[in-house]
Amino acid sequence: MTDWIHHSFPGHEVNLVFARGMSGDALAAGLRALSREPLACGEGGEWAWAVHDMLNPEADDYDLVNYPTLRTDGGEIVVLVTEPCSAKAHGPDFSYYRDGRPILHFSFEDVGQRVGDNPDFLSAELLAANLIGPGAECEAAEDEGHDCFDHDDEDENRLVKAIADFFVLPSPPLSAEVVAR
Repeated sequence: MTDWIHHSFPGHEVNLVFARGMSGDALAAGLRALSREPLACGEGGEWAWAVHDMLNPEADDYDLVNYPTLRTDGGEIVVLVTEPCSAKAHGPDFSYYRDGRPILHFSFEDVGQRVGDNPDFLSAELLAANLIGPGAECEAAEDEGHDCFDHDDEDENRLVKAIADFFVLPSPPLSAEVVAR
């Protein structure tokens, strides 16, 4: 994913989780109950946030995290999975849950293929950021010598910014030095 997360937790494949309506301590405890020890956590605005390893090999746990179980009382969860399968080079993905229900999910590799209870939940914002729709295609894609991969990081950063701006997510001080609870 973008460099900002890789430089903060070198050697870790991490997920970044935000929860509205619960404390950082409650989010950390919920993740621990799901066998994911937070590497860092905190609070900002209306959101608690935590960074945790995607997998837990020590517990022989390679399953996806069941985030909806963290909030089933009307709360919200936003998840950025930074490296869902780095060995196979799959792109990051995004999920949004409300009241334990999957409202929206998509891979950064194909934002046009959105699923969930409301796959159009962020469509206006994604369209405005030229991430979907007629302005989303790389204009230089057909140019000889152009490699669209060269600007993937820029596209990912625009996508993360669109998500963060829509949900008014805090900017966590992402570093291993942040005190994990």
